[in-house]
Amino acid sequence: MIGSAVKHYVIEELLGQGGMGTVYRARDTRLQRPVAIKVLGAALTSDEDRRRRFFQEARAAAAINHPAVAQIYDVDEADGVTFIAMEFVEGRTVRKLVEDRELDLLASLDIGIQVSDGLSKAHEAGIVHRDIKSENIMVTREGHAKILDFGLAKLDPLRSQESAPGQSSEQHMSQMATIAQMTAAQTQTGMVVGTIAYMSPEQARGRVIDSRSDIFSLGVTLYEMATGRLPFTGDSPLDTMHAIAFEETRPLTSVRQNLPPELQRIVNRCLRKRPEDRYASAGELASDLRSLRKDVDSGVTRAVPLTDRLRDEFVSLKNLRAGPWPWILAGAAALAVLLAVYFVYRRGGFWGPALALLAVYWVARSIRGRRRRLLKWFAGRLAKLPEVRLVAADGHNATVIVDRMQARLYMRINSTLDAVNKKLLFGQPVRLTLRDDVSAEEFKTILEHGGVLHLRDDVFEAESRSPGSRAGP
Repeated sequence: MIGSAVKHYVIEELLGQGGMGTVYRARDTRLQRPVAIKVLGAALTSDEDRRRRFFQEARAAAAINHPAVAQIYDVDEADGVTFIAMEFVEGRTVRKLVEDRELDLLASLDIGIQVSDGLSKAHEAGIVHRDIKSENIMVTREGHAKILDFGLAKLDPLRSQESAPGQSSEQHMSQMATIAQMTAAQTQTGMVVGTIAYMSPEQARGRVIDSRSDIFSLGVTLYEMATGRLPFTGDSPLDTMHAIAFEETRPLTSVRQNLPPELQRIVNRCLRKRPEDRYASAGELASDLRSLRKDVDSGVTRAVPLTDRLRDEFVSLKNLRAGPWPWILAGAAALAVLLAVYFVYRRGGFWGPALALLAVYWVARSIRGRRRRLLKWFAGRLAKLPEVRLVAADGHNATVIVDRMQARLYMRINSTLDAVNKKLLFGQPVRLTLRDDVSAEEFKTILEHGGVLHLRDDVFEAESRSPGSRAGP
């Protein structure tokens, strides 16, 4: 497209390419100024309903007026090309500044404050960016941060009246965007660290997102600016998405020493897995960053308030993964039941304690077998997916082997696992391992280890014919 014209914009130079489209530098021949032109991919504009929503949301984003937001000039179609004309910002991206190690703590906080303010303005207008990352934040020579790519934003379902009648359309749009970004990451070598690494857990699963998804993505960017590393990484896009959904980050101070504890608390709160545990608004995040900026500038190291530490501990307990707490809680419940039996016995003779003990036995048996029943339900749901070859479970771990991992399949399996973990009363959640690269020898080892809950019929027949192999638990 170099040298061609789209309406009154002459394309001059290719700036970048991603899952959502291609960005060019162009010249506005009417106003004689440089602009950035983003040409959208056909996957985002082929469906009439998606095209209509795209234009509606892009025009809403164009109404945002804030120094930290790159202005949208035009959204249109010409000669079969759907494009967005945006403010051309000269400077360097935050990713480039991180790579060149030119960001100190104060500069990182300044950028975080400006971006938080810009997001707050957008969120107040009911707009979610949904692609906040270090590559989409440009810093000018004067040190001003600008959020790019607001043309691909979406209406916040918590504020948009139009999205209220049915979430299925919203969810479909979110899934299409996630799959488009995953496809770009899978087809471009070395792009695992791209957009996917900044996704919130709900966005990675293709769910409906709101403004708190942007807060998670900004938390990833704050972590990257402070340490020079991304908090969630993997060998493949699917591994990275799995880390985002289930793994905790390394503490900032274990990656880079002498960072203030308050920064750790702020980033931790941004990166909570559940949206309701994060900052309720970008404005609240900006306020905390400003207070920290003032303390750092004055040389004050302030301890994290006790109430905030207790809240963080409470949130951690809600997502408890290991340790003695489940057994302590179970022991306390058993002690309470024994005390109840004692008092019933003193008042009601033999039948009181007998009925109480029977109730205790029934409750204990239900709790003890709950994980096993839920895992059988999990395997039964996955058995309906033709791509799933095997489902096995061992304690707190589940292994699923598929023919070929795809984004839709990944989201479907993880959604089913979420339903299992939500129904567990206490204890460690089930951790999932998804594989599509298992050798014949490793597959046999998994079968011999036991715990197989589902084995696809054709796989069962093949294993049955194989000498010296076992086709079941």
